[in-house]
Amino acid sequence: MLTSHVAEHDLLPRFDAASARTGTITAQFHAFDREHPHVYSVLEELTAERLAAGATRIGLKALFEALRWRLPEGVGGLNNNFTALYARKLIADHPHWAFAFELRRRRSL
Repeated sequence: MLTSHVAEHDLLPRFDAASARTGTITAQFHAFDREHPHVYSVLEELTAERLAAGATRIGLKALFEALRWRLPEGVGGLNNNFTALYARKLIADHPHWAFAFELRRRRSL
C-alpha cells in the first residue's frame, strides 16, 4: 500500500542509549548512519535522480544495490535491514517524496 503521508508510528524512531545496548536494528542503524553520513547523501542523490527521470515508485533495496556499485569500497557494513529505516529518514527529510516509497507499519522498534 503506497502512502501519501506518514503516520506517527511510521516515523524514524529516535536514537536512545537503551536501544543501543540491546543491539536492535534501529540502534545499529543509528550508529551506522552516524559513522557513514555519505551513505545517506548518496541515497538522497539516487532518489532525486530516479524521480527526475520519471520514476513514480522507488525501492530502497534497488538503491542499496546502486549504492554498492557507486561506492563499492566505502559501504562496508551496509545492512539490508536498514532499508526501511533509510526510507523513513528520506521521507522525514523530504516529505514530498513520500508517494514514491511503500511503507509498512513497523512491528518492532
